[in-house]
Amino acid sequence: MMIVIAVLLLALILGGLGFVVKALWIAALIVLVLWLLGFVFRAGGTVGGPRRRWYRW
Repeated sequence: MMIVIAVLLLALILGGLGFVVKALWIAALIVLVLWLLGFVFRAGGTVGGPRRRWYRW
């Protein structure tokens, strides 16, 4: 009985980790897209003016 509980607990933990890893990949892709859009919009506005950063740090 203890082995069945341990296997179910392990399956629950690994299933939860799989969901978290997928969610982190999605968040990383969203951040990457926003970062690339920042480069595109920054490059378009630097024709005659000074180069400004789109981020604060």
